[in-house]
Amino acid sequence: MNSVYKIGFYTAISLVIANMIGTGVFTSLGFQLVNIHSVFSILMLWLLGGVISLCGALVYAELGVVFPKSGGEYVYLSKLIHPIVGFLSGWVSSTVGFAAPVALASVALGTYVNVIFPSINITACALTVVTVITIIHSTNLKSGSNFQKIITALKVLFIVLFIVAGFVHTPIHPISVLPMPESSNEIFSKWFWIGLIYVSYAYSGWNAASYLVCDIRDVKKDLPKALIIGTLIVTLVYVLLNFVFLYSTPATELTGVLEIGHVSANHIFGEYFGKFMSLVIAFLLISSISAMIMAGPRIIKSMGDDLPMLNFLSVTNKNNVPYMAVILQSFITVILIVTSKFESVLTFVGFSLSIFTFLTVLSIFILRYKKIENNSYKTWGYPITPLLFLALNAFTLYFVFMNKTEESLWGLLNLVIGGGIYIIGKQFSKKQHA
Repeated sequence: MNSVYKIGFYTAISLVIANMIGTGVFTSLGFQLVNIHSVFSILMLWLLGGVISLCGALVYAELGVVFPKSGGEYVYLSKLIHPIVGFLSGWVSSTVGFAAPVALASVALGTYVNVIFPSINITACALTVVTVITIIHSTNLKSGSNFQKIITALKVLFIVLFIVAGFVHTPIHPISVLPMPESSNEIFSKWFWIGLIYVSYAYSGWNAASYLVCDIRDVKKDLPKALIIGTLIVTLVYVLLNFVFLYSTPATELTGVLEIGHVSANHIFGEYFGKFMSLVIAFLLISSISAMIMAGPRIIKSMGDDLPMLNFLSVTNKNNVPYMAVILQSFITVILIVTSKFESVLTFVGFSLSIFTFLTVLSIFILRYKKIENNSYKTWGYPITPLLFLALNAFTLYFVFMNKTEESLWGLLNLVIGGGIYIIGKQFSKKQHA
């Protein structure tokens, strides 16, 4: 009998990188430039996003080693705080936490393709991509792993080439990365911290490998490396990529613009190749869609393992792939694509998920208090790094709630619904065992 296939370090790090590098870095700069004008301030914004993500990754690496079960926050919060807290984190992730970003990336892909081939329907293209990738990841872990490694490697290669081309390009406008007189005022303004909300969304995915702990060959060795190195790589890429956008194109042409990559490519490569870039960026999004379709269902499976009412979601095929969970997540994605409700969902999803990443990083202190044995990996910089994450994340949550109150309240309502499902599930479980 063949042993169950496990993924290695390169697949794990490709999941981290692919989950992180999606639509956010190619779309958010234009909105940041509306109120932040200094190049220094913009780069500090993206660097700070990387610092926050790295502090979180350092903690998740330790939690994943101590609790080597797939599911990420769902597992850690259930073990260290309370099962209902873990369930609520899993509820947000499994209902819309992954499905909404997959829907957004799929429609963005269809939009970019439509720029080159106007006859192709955006929605049909998005649904086709989701269907094909769902089939790949619902049948065989090995083929899905290989697909993820190849598509992510091509994504990184393209972005590196784009950055190099940007540095070689001679800009037609003056630019300086040194602090300007207004830089300090911008960094301490509310606009900087509101901008950090969107930067945090672009960085989301730094914890991706923690969702597939059970599928990683050497958890103690590969999980910390994948989370930490993957986050460092993406931080470097994001800072350089945003510098290239600003270096190649006058800020006035980028302000308020959604397709930043397309505009920048027009300046670097010329108008004809700039159009072709839309197709290339669409290709890059396949990697992100694939990574989220691969990672998200592991949370759903873990919930199915623990709650009898949902145990049909833990069903796996002969290759140990939780195909029912994969299909459910993609089904929700399809609904969001067809109804076009995903964009309104994203803000409250981001707010809700940030609450649980906050609680998860906070739980490292509970882990240490309980003195749970772990000789493999300890959080570097403890307790400073988790405290820094908590402080910056709390500040961001405050600004999200104050400036996006309606979306935040919808997020809290979703948690109340999840709590009701948990209570019903527990009552169902008690009746079964009565």
